[in-house]
Amino acid sequence: MLRKLVKLILTLAVIGTAAYFGYNKYRSYTANPWTRDGQVRTQVIQIAPRVTGMVTKIHVTDNQKVKKGDLLFEIDPSMYEFKLKQAQARLQRTLEAAKGTKIEYERIKKIYNKDKGAVSQKDYVRRETNYFKSLSEIESSKESVNIAKLNLAYTKVYAPVDGYVSNINFQTGTQASANKPLLALVDTSSFWVFGFFREDAIPEVRVGDDAVVTLLAYPDTPLKGKVESIAWGISPSDGNPGQNLLPSVKPVFQWIRLAQRIPVRIKLDPLPENVKLRVGMTASVQVLKREKKQKQKALQ
Repeated sequence: MLRKLVKLILTLAVIGTAAYFGYNKYRSYTANPWTRDGQVRTQVIQIAPRVTGMVTKIHVTDNQKVKKGDLLFEIDPSMYEFKLKQAQARLQRTLEAAKGTKIEYERIKKIYNKDKGAVSQKDYVRRETNYFKSLSEIESSKESVNIAKLNLAYTKVYAPVDGYVSNINFQTGTQASANKPLLALVDTSSFWVFGFFREDAIPEVRVGDDAVVTLLAYPDTPLKGKVESIAWGISPSDGNPGQNLLPSVKPVFQWIRLAQRIPVRIKLDPLPENVKLRVGMTASVQVLKREKKQKQKALQ
């Protein structure tokens, strides 16, 4: 009889403990804004050459990790080397021509200063104008040389940030066009999480609130973070122009009102070593309300 009573007490204790933790877990989820509609995001940089030409070398492979300053690919530099030599030759001609113009101006200026009647005003102004024009031509030629040097340097494309190369769908011999992306670079230093909360939960979320992020890929490793910002608007699904430029409005049921989802941006704390973030990962996000956090501190 005693043995049965002990078993009953132990069973009730286990059930009570489980119920207690279950109830606390339930209260945690109901008392704090929570959503399963979360997603990992980061900055994705579209790498585009700044000059046009044929790709001669590719130094990376798809999904390769690169550091800031690593060489990604090269464009045929021969045309830009030729343009640089042209600009340098033009600068040299301008400098030589300016020497003669300067000599003539200084000579007539010296005569004019000694005897203003020995030189006509028109001739003096013309020589002076030619001299200052030669100076501006020198500056213009120098700028042309600098631009040619820049264009030559742009034939080598480097990684602007640390990250992972993605979507390499070109090869050696591809004709690259200036300012048209050739590959994507996933920035590994700017990961954040978007939690899409129901609009009726947004009043309870504040910038600076602590947040817990649970990734579907790492369910046993919750991540800590803070609410960095809350979106001020989303794109409307109704009212966009349809046929004949008239508003396109979808019908809705009067007795059902679907809450919109507002993006809440979560800044993550330093990650555990075993967690590797990837763009588009699914996440659950829970925001810890400040009032509850303050009560917990007071009890401690």
